[in-house]
Amino acid sequence: MKTLCSLLLALAVVLPSFALGAQGISIDGKVKYPPGFRQFDYTSDKAQKGGHLVLYDLGSYDKLNPYTLKGTPPAGIDDLVFETLAVPSLDEPFASYGLIAKDIVVAKDKLSVTFTINEEARFSDGTPITPEDVKFSLETLKSTAASPSYQIYFQDISSAEVLDPHRVRFHFAKRNRELHMIASQLPVFSKKFYTTHPFDAPDMTPPVGSGPYLIKEVIPGKSITYARNPHYWARDLNVRRGMFNFDTITYKYYKDQVVAVEAFKAGEFDFMSVNIAKQWARDLVGPKFKSGELVKESLPNKNNAGMQAFIFNLRKPIFKDRLVREALSLAFDFEWTNSALFFGQYTRCDSFFSNSEMSAKGVPTGLELSYLEPFRGKIPQEVFTTPPAPFSTKPPASLRSNLLKAKKLLDEAGWSLKNGVLTSRGGQPLEFEILLVGSGFERVMEPYINNLKRLGVVAHSRVIDPALYIRRLDDFDFDMTVNVFGQAQSPGNEQRNYWYSTSADRKGSRNLIGIKDPAVDALVDRIIYAQTQEELAAACKALDRVLWYGYYVVPNWYLAQHRIAYRNIFARPKTLPLYYSPFQGLMTWWLAPEKPQHR
Repeated sequence: MKTLCSLLLALAVVLPSFALGAQGISIDGKVKYPPGFRQFDYTSDKAQKGGHLVLYDLGSYDKLNPYTLKGTPPAGIDDLVFETLAVPSLDEPFASYGLIAKDIVVAKDKLSVTFTINEEARFSDGTPITPEDVKFSLETLKSTAASPSYQIYFQDISSAEVLDPHRVRFHFAKRNRELHMIASQLPVFSKKFYTTHPFDAPDMTPPVGSGPYLIKEVIPGKSITYARNPHYWARDLNVRRGMFNFDTITYKYYKDQVVAVEAFKAGEFDFMSVNIAKQWARDLVGPKFKSGELVKESLPNKNNAGMQAFIFNLRKPIFKDRLVREALSLAFDFEWTNSALFFGQYTRCDSFFSNSEMSAKGVPTGLELSYLEPFRGKIPQEVFTTPPAPFSTKPPASLRSNLLKAKKLLDEAGWSLKNGVLTSRGGQPLEFEILLVGSGFERVMEPYINNLKRLGVVAHSRVIDPALYIRRLDDFDFDMTVNVFGQAQSPGNEQRNYWYSTSADRKGSRNLIGIKDPAVDALVDRIIYAQTQEELAAACKALDRVLWYGYYVVPNWYLAQHRIAYRNIFARPKTLPLYYSPFQGLMTWWLAPEKPQHR
C-alpha cells in the first residue's frame, strides 16, 4: 500500500497541472493537523459509546429531506444522517479535512478540484459511495428539486466529471479562493435511493445516508429518534473519532420555548441551548440546580456574531423609502431593553460582521475606499463620512431626542399625522405586522411598538407556529420579522444568498430583505472573488458600510458565548472548540458511567 507521500507524488506525475493533494484543506493552504493525525484536539480518547440522549425542538416537522424548499425537516437530520465530502475543523477559522473524500487535489490554476473517494465509504444500505453519487448530488442540489439556497451556493461549480471508479473532478466557472472549500461541503446522496424515491417527493420515507445515525422512529408532531449505525463506515476515522457517542438521540417537540424550559426542569430531556435572557436569569433556577442535578454554564466561543436584527421587507411599499427605515430604527431603545429585560447580558450588534475583524470601523481608507469610490453618488454619503454606529439612548442622547429625529425624517419622507396615525400623501397609513415565532420575543417587541405609536406608527406583533413561520419566510410573506444573518469566520459565497439582487425574487433564498442594489452586488462579488486576506477584509468592510447605511435592519444584540443547561450526566473533553455551535460541542460529549442516567 502506498504511503501518503508516494501517492501525492504519483498524482503530481500523472496530473502535472494539479497541485499536490491533501486530506486537509483551507483558504490559505495552511492547516493545523498533519496527515495521519489521530483525532481533533477538542475530542477525547476517553469518550465512551452508549446511552440515550434526549433533546428538544420547537413546532413540528413534515418531511425527512432537509435539502428541499417546501416543508419542515426534523432537527438533527442533516448532521446525523447525511455527510459531506469533508468536515470543518472547529478550532481553525476555515479549514476542512476529508471525510467521504480521502484526498483533495486543487488545480494550480484554481479552476477545478479533484476528490478521491474513500474506498471504505458506505451508505447505510451497505452500498459503496461512488463518484457517480457525488456527481448526482451536485446536479441535484443545483436543480429545481432542491432549495434555491443550494442552487445559489454552488452556482460557481459548473460541472462534475467522473474520472474513474474512485475520483470525481469539479470544474469551476471562475477563480474563487474558497470554491474548493465550498465544493468540499457538498452533502453526498445515494443516487440509487433517490432514483427510486424522487428527491423532492413529499413523503416520510427514511432516507439512505452515510452518516453515523439511522432514523429509528418517526412520530410527526411529537418526536423523532435516531439510532447509532452499528456498521457506520467512518466510526474509526480520525475526523470522527471520539464523536457521536450516544446510542440513540431523540428530539421531543414542544409548542414554544416557555413550555420547553418547564419540561427540561421536569426531566423530560437532557440538554438545551438558552437564547432568552429572562429564562437564563430567572427561570433556570430551583432545587435541582442547587443540588447539582441540573447545571447551567456559559461556554466561550470565537464565532463571528454576524447580525441579528428586526428586518424590513423591502417588497412592501411602506419600507421602500430609506428615510422611513432610518426613522423606524431610531425608535428602538436597546439600552433600556438590555437593562430592563435582558439583565445587561448583551452587546449591541454594530456591524453585519459583529465581533469580527471584518466589521467596518472609522471611515473608509485605502483598498476599502477604492472599492467604494465607483459608487459615490449612488450610495449614501454617510458611507464615506460617518463611522457606522447603532442609534443609542446613552446620554447625551435619549429616546426623546431620537424620536424627534425620527419625526423629522418622516416629515421629510412625506408622512403626516391624521387622526393620530402617520399617513402618506396618498392616504396610506404607516401600519405593519411584526411576524414572530415563539412567544419569547413579544415582551421585546411591546416597548418598541409603544415607541412607534408615539410617532403615529401602527405596528402589532403576531406569533405563529414554527412550520408556518418558515413557509411564510420562504415565500417572503411578512412585513417585519427577526432574523439572524450568521457569518463564517471567512465570509464568501453565502453572501450571494443574503444580499444579491438575483436572490431577492427567488423563493427560499435568505435575501429576506429583498435588497436589489448594484453596489451591493459588486461588493459581494469582491468578497467571493477576493484573492488575498487583505482584499477579503476590505470587501467585507465596504459591504458592511453600504448595508449599514441602507438602514435595512434595526440592529439587535449578540452574546460571545453559548449559554447551555444540562442534566449532570455527561463527561466531555478537556479542550473546547473555538468556532462551534452548542450541538457540535455536544456531539463530542458522552454519558459518564459514574453518573447513572435515570429517566
